[in-house]
Amino acid sequence: MALPDISSLRLHDPGPPPTFSHLYPNNASDEAQDDDRYIQKLQCYAKSLPYSIEPYSKMMSMLDFIILRLVQCVEAKDYEVGLLQWDSMLSYWNMLKYPIPKDRRISLAKIYFHVSITPGMPAQIIATCADGFKMLTQSKKKISIEDMRLPWKPIYNILSHDLFLSRRQFEYTQLSWCMGYIAENSRRFFHPAAINEMLSTFIPLMNGSQLDTILSSQYYLLSFLPLSHPQTYLPMLLRIWESINSYKYDERMLNFLSKLAETHVSPEVSDPRKLHSIPDDERSEDEGRPSWSSDYGLKEDAYWPGLYKDVGIFTEHEWSLLMCKCLASMEIPLADSGSLTTGPSADNQAGFEISRLPKTGWRIPSLARIIVYSMAPDGLPAPPSNAPTPFFSPSPSGMNTPSIGSSSLGEYLSAPLGKGVHGKGRSYLAGSKALDSLARLIASVESFFHPTNSGAWTTDLSAFIKSIVYNFNKRWYEERQPDCETPMNRRLTRAMKRELVKSLRTVVLLAMFSEEPATVTNIQSCLKSMCIMEPDLILHPILERAIPSLEALTETQRTIAVIKALGAVAPAIVCRNVYYPGAKYLVPILDLLIPGIDLNDPSKTLCTTAFLVEISQYIQFSDLSELSGTRPTPTEHNPQPNEFSKSSGKLPSFELNGFGDLVSDMESRLSPDEEDTLLKDTTASFADWLANFVRRVIQLMENLPDEGPNGYSGGATEVQVVDSVASACSQICVHLSEPLYDLVLKMVFDYASTNVRTNAVRAIHQLVECVANANPEKTLAMFLPFCARNIRLELENGASSLRTTSSSIPIPSDATLHWNLAILRGTVYNDGRAVVKYRSELLSLLQLLHAKTYSKRGFSWTGKFLSSMLLTLTHTYPYENKFVNPEEWESEEFRQTHHQHWGKTYAKEDVTISWHVPNDEEIDFAIEVFKELVEPTLATLDHLLSDASKAERDATWRNDFCRHLSLVRYAFAGIPTLMKHHVSAEDFAYAARTSDILDEIPEMIAALEPLNAGFCLTDSNDPRHQYMSKLRSRFGEFLHKASFSLRQQGEENTVDAVHMLLRSIRTYMLEYGDSRDGYFVNEEQYVSTKNVSRLYAQQREWPRAVYVRRARFYHSARLRWNSLDRLRGPLEDSLIDDVTQWCMWHYAKVRISSQSLLESICSSYDGVRRRSLPLLFRALEPNVEDDDRAKGALWTLNLSSFGKYAISEPTLATELLTKLLGCQDNEKTSIQNCVSTVFDTCLGSFIEPNNLVYDTPTPALEEVLKSLKARFRMGTEDECVTDKCRTNRIRRTQIQDEASEHTTQMVLNIAKSSKTHWRYAIVAMRCLRTLVRRDKPLTSAQMTYFLESVHDSQPTIRYYAQRAILKSTRTIKLRTFCTSPSDLYEGRNQNPLKKSVIVDDPTHALTQKFLKDYRYATNVSQDILYCDKNPQGWIAWSRTVDLYKPPHPTESSLLPWEPASQEAVSAASKVACSPAFWKKLNKYLSEENRETSMTQDNVSCIKSIFQLLEDEPLPAVKPILEGLLKDKDVDKQRAAAEIVAGIIGGSKHWALVKQKKLWEWFKPYFKVIFEQNLKSDTVGIWSSFLEYIFYNTDPRRVQPLVDYLFNLFENADLNTELSFDAIKILSLFRSCYEELGWKSTAWLDDAVDRHWNELHSDHDDVRSYIAELLAFADKIKWQPRPSLPTVEVLAKECRALPVDYDIIGMRGSYNQSRVTELVQNFKTWREERVSGVRAFQSKYDRVAILVCRWLFQAVHDTNAICVFDYVLPLMPELFRFTEVNDNDELANRANILLVRMCGVSPPRPLVYPLLDAIFETIQSSPSWRVRLKALPLVQVFYFRQMPLISEIKVVQMLEVLGKCLDDEVVEVREMAATTLSGVLRLSPRSSVLTLKNRFVRLAKSSHIPPKQDPTYNKCIRQRHAAILGICALVDSYPYTVEKWMPELLTNVLAEHTYDPIPISTTVRKCARNFKKTHQDTWHEDSKKFDDQQLAALSTLLTGSSYYA
Repeated sequence: MALPDISSLRLHDPGPPPTFSHLYPNNASDEAQDDDRYIQKLQCYAKSLPYSIEPYSKMMSMLDFIILRLVQCVEAKDYEVGLLQWDSMLSYWNMLKYPIPKDRRISLAKIYFHVSITPGMPAQIIATCADGFKMLTQSKKKISIEDMRLPWKPIYNILSHDLFLSRRQFEYTQLSWCMGYIAENSRRFFHPAAINEMLSTFIPLMNGSQLDTILSSQYYLLSFLPLSHPQTYLPMLLRIWESINSYKYDERMLNFLSKLAETHVSPEVSDPRKLHSIPDDERSEDEGRPSWSSDYGLKEDAYWPGLYKDVGIFTEHEWSLLMCKCLASMEIPLADSGSLTTGPSADNQAGFEISRLPKTGWRIPSLARIIVYSMAPDGLPAPPSNAPTPFFSPSPSGMNTPSIGSSSLGEYLSAPLGKGVHGKGRSYLAGSKALDSLARLIASVESFFHPTNSGAWTTDLSAFIKSIVYNFNKRWYEERQPDCETPMNRRLTRAMKRELVKSLRTVVLLAMFSEEPATVTNIQSCLKSMCIMEPDLILHPILERAIPSLEALTETQRTIAVIKALGAVAPAIVCRNVYYPGAKYLVPILDLLIPGIDLNDPSKTLCTTAFLVEISQYIQFSDLSELSGTRPTPTEHNPQPNEFSKSSGKLPSFELNGFGDLVSDMESRLSPDEEDTLLKDTTASFADWLANFVRRVIQLMENLPDEGPNGYSGGATEVQVVDSVASACSQICVHLSEPLYDLVLKMVFDYASTNVRTNAVRAIHQLVECVANANPEKTLAMFLPFCARNIRLELENGASSLRTTSSSIPIPSDATLHWNLAILRGTVYNDGRAVVKYRSELLSLLQLLHAKTYSKRGFSWTGKFLSSMLLTLTHTYPYENKFVNPEEWESEEFRQTHHQHWGKTYAKEDVTISWHVPNDEEIDFAIEVFKELVEPTLATLDHLLSDASKAERDATWRNDFCRHLSLVRYAFAGIPTLMKHHVSAEDFAYAARTSDILDEIPEMIAALEPLNAGFCLTDSNDPRHQYMSKLRSRFGEFLHKASFSLRQQGEENTVDAVHMLLRSIRTYMLEYGDSRDGYFVNEEQYVSTKNVSRLYAQQREWPRAVYVRRARFYHSARLRWNSLDRLRGPLEDSLIDDVTQWCMWHYAKVRISSQSLLESICSSYDGVRRRSLPLLFRALEPNVEDDDRAKGALWTLNLSSFGKYAISEPTLATELLTKLLGCQDNEKTSIQNCVSTVFDTCLGSFIEPNNLVYDTPTPALEEVLKSLKARFRMGTEDECVTDKCRTNRIRRTQIQDEASEHTTQMVLNIAKSSKTHWRYAIVAMRCLRTLVRRDKPLTSAQMTYFLESVHDSQPTIRYYAQRAILKSTRTIKLRTFCTSPSDLYEGRNQNPLKKSVIVDDPTHALTQKFLKDYRYATNVSQDILYCDKNPQGWIAWSRTVDLYKPPHPTESSLLPWEPASQEAVSAASKVACSPAFWKKLNKYLSEENRETSMTQDNVSCIKSIFQLLEDEPLPAVKPILEGLLKDKDVDKQRAAAEIVAGIIGGSKHWALVKQKKLWEWFKPYFKVIFEQNLKSDTVGIWSSFLEYIFYNTDPRRVQPLVDYLFNLFENADLNTELSFDAIKILSLFRSCYEELGWKSTAWLDDAVDRHWNELHSDHDDVRSYIAELLAFADKIKWQPRPSLPTVEVLAKECRALPVDYDIIGMRGSYNQSRVTELVQNFKTWREERVSGVRAFQSKYDRVAILVCRWLFQAVHDTNAICVFDYVLPLMPELFRFTEVNDNDELANRANILLVRMCGVSPPRPLVYPLLDAIFETIQSSPSWRVRLKALPLVQVFYFRQMPLISEIKVVQMLEVLGKCLDDEVVEVREMAATTLSGVLRLSPRSSVLTLKNRFVRLAKSSHIPPKQDPTYNKCIRQRHAAILGICALVDSYPYTVEKWMPELLTNVLAEHTYDPIPISTTVRKCARNFKKTHQDTWHEDSKKFDDQQLAALSTLLTGSSYYA
């Protein structure tokens, strides 16, 4: 017997995969088999439609053609035209949901990637390709690194060069953002072997003294590093992070770590063997693979355990850092003067460039992901709450406590609590460390969820818990999938799920009553996820809160909150598979919600209807109570033992309450049969409820305000309410059983047939629509005869006989007609088959209505009725969206057991959808309507316009025109899918010739082939199709004729007719395909339905309504495909011309609607803009004097479809600018305002022409194209197309270049003209500046104009002229020194003095030598090398560094400039060497203004001139400059500073001889500038001068200035009589050292020593400068300490060295000795201190304030952590500072410093010493004020650093606080109690019990003698201490009632209600707090008290009724 082979069997084996080979062309390929899943998905889409879709092979051919064209475009470099075209085709193709085979996906992704990183590529192409690349690669299942690798270096090269701008760059683009976006989306395709080189590239860029380098280096690291294999870099990144105080840094780091944590739940991701198994085949030329010694060598067959550490992938040390960041992220403000502001303050140092990068994700979801994906069963579990073991064994009372009599009270209260706290291994909640941390975090912030304590933080907190449960659910269901890679021992457990819900339940139930909308939304989402996780723990508390609120209805806000909460937990009520017992609560809730439908309370109504919509989509409303006998429950409907209902067995569930007390947390469980019986009984009330509901809806309708002219009742709120009620009615009606539907239908009919309400016409229409949607046949049968009879009767009696053509309030006599017409329109809402049965009646009724309705409301509602009916007849749409399939709904079994199906979800393949597909009868009826009604009406209209009609065009004519045209318009609007439009080859050729795409070959103009989309008439030979086509053409011809006729007429009273005409043109042009079933509307509704129905992330099964929406969305996508890029014929062209003319008509209203229509037409038709622009330009001709036409043309050009299009096409821009600049002759203000607006709109899209991309080599892209061409076997014909396209692109580029030159010349002529108004001259200047090109040399005319405009009298022209000079001179420099097109585009000039030096032996000694050389290697020789920016080596050196050689001694280093630019250089020389130029320029530079520093643009402009011409203009400038330098006037000094700074900046690369001459001339002025003439109003100017000079400058380049300044500082007297004499020198020095930054290291020691001697200077300002320098010195001297400054060593040592070793050098060591000296000196100074009014003059106070300033500034910097090493020894003194009562400034500064310090996480070794120092102060300070200040510091420090503090330390904290309860000063005692309650909240439970027993014994043993007794005060204090301790215990559990609490409150505290003050006040305050925090949950909490205790509790408060 043959045995089956069982060796291949696996757990979770899905079985053999189904084959779909028949779907593939040629039954091909392996990759096709890989796509089976996506083919199945496509099959489900196909199955959901009522018509067949195109075969996969056909769509593959179409895709291949699109790819072919893309390849050809890219090969021909036809980017901006061809590539964009075919990319949009690919987007449209994707819309159809056909899967892209993997090989094509990879090829396309590579093309998009390489195109987007090609230097010189236009921004639009980069953005398009980046989006295309993301779309192709975002699915990790469709494409992975095994399929494709990509190089990272090209992105980095572009990004790093573009990110930080030089000072002359002002035109920054989106390039950095795009490159960052590409990096983040492509990082998963970077080979992990590149990690080492990435680290070697990015880490050396980091310099701790400069935040920009830290943030940019971090951005590169976190955007490029692959998420796999972080073994090398993660410890290093976390150590660096720990040392940096920056909010921005935190945010990006948390986002990155969240991705890492999520990725690494699977261990395989970072298996080191993958490094070798993944092919490394994609390296750019400059990429290397440095080989580092690895700790992770693994043999082939070795077991890889993953990266798991203590908590997830983090160590305990790293995890506590994360939890500190998490706590800080909540931004919870304690009463602590903003301790969280230190990070954001440090971020103020960041430059704006960092904000140009993509923003990181919000930190709150990142934190939640880190926590959830770090959860695992990784610790000893604490006994769960449903087990019989308590958390611990309570100690016998008094075990740890000495007797009261034998010790002092302080000793008694502070006796050790800690026995046994750390005796055993620590246990964790549900055995998960991460979950335990989360529970502690939530407990610590619990009170901040309460509505009375809400603020900005509440939204963050609620978003955090929402993200926690969302991610937990996501991970939970991921781990239930058979393909989950998480090891079984790392998966989430049921205990973790239950404990998580319990941890969050209290805060969620508190926050649900918040008044913040964002918070409530978050909490709703949170409740929904939690009710999926543990419905029994969530539903019951919600019901207990909801039912009393809904019964009372007293507090509106509370009622709304509970309705929203019920909506959130609706799945637990109505979905039997979520929570089987929940359904029995539905009907009682529905009964309570009836009053929620209330017009007077819109918010409540909206919430109620949202709830009704939510629940009614899951159930059938049907009475099951009368069914005789109970059928056996079918097996498949038994509640499955799935993830939702595991808890539905009979196991009792318990919750630990207090200590060791087990109470049941819910009712006893019933069996499923018992639950069903209860549910069936409740369904008997459905009929009553429905009757009440319909009455309530009718009542709401009757109370609506009267309708206005627009047909709406009331304002937007009322409309929203009616719409929401209608949507609820519609959903309910669909899900009614037959008898209940009949009941509702009868009620609606009875109301509609016996009432007429003018205020409810729209509402009754919507209500009838609801019932018609559910059962159109019954609705029509009941309503149609009644409505028809009434309408005929009304029309016979003259209704709607008053002729009107504009909206107005309808007259009362028309009310019945409108009422019945509204009802009739509602009845034809669904199912054409039901409608067609009444065809003759409906047709005759329509004819009568058309003939008799003359009022606007009458004839427009007739048209709407006709349109609705035709749409119902001819459109394809789903009939219904019931919650089960139609055949199931109809089955008898379902009718009897539908309650077991409630909430049913389907897999996508199990859904069947019933569609309405028009049959021949319906189509014939529609055509009959056109023949019998529309065609005659069109003839009537033709007659109205014809010459034969002698009728005067009066009001009657206008009314006839409008009402007839309205009918025809609405008729055509109702048939967007009746017939498919066919396009002839001639039409297509014509469209290509007249396309908006200029100068493109026809082959590259894309067109969409029509696809199946449910059109009724598709055969153009069908007589019906031919008839409708002719009729439609006739309609279009009439519109053109009417347009011409009405324009001729031109009277004001034709406006209504014109509006009707424009609406008709809109219908003719745009009503086709998806116009009535919009793609974007359907997409929004589909996404919205999905979001509402989503129970957890990545859900696989959905309610049926989601699939119905999806099918409708897919259908609309196919309709949209057919209505995209409609082709124009001659008739359409005529109508476009007509609309363009109406855009310029003389009535503004008509112009506005015409412009809107024209823009809409632009989005559907190609060629509209090209056709319309000449007409618009003609209206702007100078000889056209019609201002209205000009205004219309201008506002049309202001539309983005026109102005931006024209300005971005070089061939159109010339004429556009000519016309716009020619408008200056028009004197009308309104016209000028228009022109100004158009310029603002257009100039943003006017960009520099640039053709460099066509010359840029793209070898990697060519390789991809080569392989693709080989696969596609491109033939000769295809190659010809490519060549033709390339030739055409070259020709097009030439045409565009000529057009740009023409534009430049034209604009220059206008700008130069003396007649040009200054406003237009500004625009001309802006255009000319933009037209300065990198790829073309500048002309002399341009340069001359720019330089002459620098001294224009108009300041804005001067501003733009300066910017133009900056751009022009920089362009000349780049063109001279850039060696390739890509370098020229990126601005990467190859400076001849630049030298790349290899760093052979990186050591710390090399770094120090490099820094010292700035000061000591000053002799200019050819051996010296300059480093202008901060040098490398702060953390590590890279392989090479770029340095600069000094200029040649006698020859120029930069000259001559490139030959092509010599013309411009000569022109510049001619202008700038003239003294007259400088005199004029000086006039404006030195004019009076309010600037207190130099203006950067002025300096940069002068620098540019002197860099271009070197010292040539110097003789012309010197005389003027010498005069300015001697003049003391502030404005003259500023002008002098700007010119000198510009000259020195420009002289950087002059020959050394020239530089020497310049310094020799300037040196004599040093003393004049910096000493003699320096005044308070010029200090800022010369300080900014020095900042400019030293910014990114090697100080050796300006050695004479450095020597003078540092000499001046060393010899300065800082204790002068006038403080300003010292301050001016210190201010200049500060400018030097701050701009030099790390380069100032060599001078720093001397400077600090010099300052230190002046520590107690007489001048406060001087001391302020000293404090700044000390803080600066700490930052500059901060440097990491790896044994070698290389990245490899740093990474290795971060992994290997213990965490206490300070490898990043973050500890404060530089000023350590000075602090020690201070500590000693303060003792002396304190004794010398004089008190009183002269206290601030004492040395003690002066130095103390300086120290506070220094440490305060340091704590707000990036290196804040160093502060703790200084604060710790100074701590006793800082507390003394806080108590000085004669120097408020010192006390405040010290207090704020101590508090702010708590917001920064200290180095771990200092956490406990800091706490001990605070404890020491509390215990030993003789001053009660100091003790009072120190106590809250304990709580703040504890709250902010809680994760760093062990339980042992917490116990010590409790002991210290306990002792303080015995303080002599009552304020200290009360503060100690407040602090104690905060700490107790997170303390070991054993300590709480011990303290409770201790306080109770103390209270009971204390006796108060008479007041006269000498021990009276001592006894009062003793009892007060006990009572304060008890109150602290009660306050520490604000929202729960622990087991021991009732006894404490009623048996202990209540006894002391009438004790002497302060005891009684403490007791009453505690009782008030208890009431406030428990009132929301009192219905639950009161059960913990017996009657006697409740009575005793009431005596604590006045008014016992609250607790009675």
